[in-house]
Amino acid sequence: MSMVTEQAFAELVAPAAWHTVDLLSDLHLQASEPATFDAWRGYLQTTPADALFILGDLFEVWVGDDAAALPGFEAQCADLLRAASLRRPIFFMHGNRDFLVGPDFAERCGLTLLEDPTVLVLHGKRWLLSHGDLLCLADTDYLQFRAQVRTPAWQQAFLARPLDERRALARSMRTQSEQRKSTPGMVWADVDADAARDWLERANAHTLVHGHTHRPAEHALGDGLRRIVLSDWDAAAHPPRAQVLCVSASEARRVDVR
Repeated sequence: MSMVTEQAFAELVAPAAWHTVDLLSDLHLQASEPATFDAWRGYLQTTPADALFILGDLFEVWVGDDAAALPGFEAQCADLLRAASLRRPIFFMHGNRDFLVGPDFAERCGLTLLEDPTVLVLHGKRWLLSHGDLLCLADTDYLQFRAQVRTPAWQQAFLARPLDERRALARSMRTQSEQRKSTPGMVWADVDADAARDWLERANAHTLVHGHTHRPAEHALGDGLRRIVLSDWDAAAHPPRAQVLCVSASEARRVDVR
């Protein structure tokens, strides 16, 4: 396996021995939703994939790697990831909820951090992987917020606060987000089709795979280009949602975990 970063987009060339890889995103794991956690745990223990690619928002919120150093939900997640990474490589790309996952947590869990976007070369085909939020160009308020919180200065200042204070701030931001969702007439921005095509052309890739929007579908972009949107997870929903995209040399198919 080799990774190249001296170009517009990072590139990961899969070993020839990999037959299938699983792509998943938007699990939003949290202690208050045990059904989704149990589905994820069962998936990690049983998937036959040669590698896993988590394309952001594995966690509902992440306030710093030190949270996993204490007994609790974060530490439990870390232990499961570590055990799973001993069986197959696991790659992690930051989402808008867990952008503070850092190198300490990655090392503890055996994760390889990916840039957003990254080109996966598998069986000679090029797949462009992204969380997807960068392509939601109409969501200007969020993109401004994203630019602020991704700066080293903001992150250093936030992580310097006591853990309990960070948890309280995260709860406040989540409350504000839920209130925004319930605003009458609120329409969530989708991925911009022109921007998606531009990325694919620059990456010399045929398919963009992303999450973030919680709108699982496949969209034709013209000229043989397409984008595949991953499902979010909610195992307590009716019907439950817990799905991965299994990619092989011949196909990309959705597989329900439960």
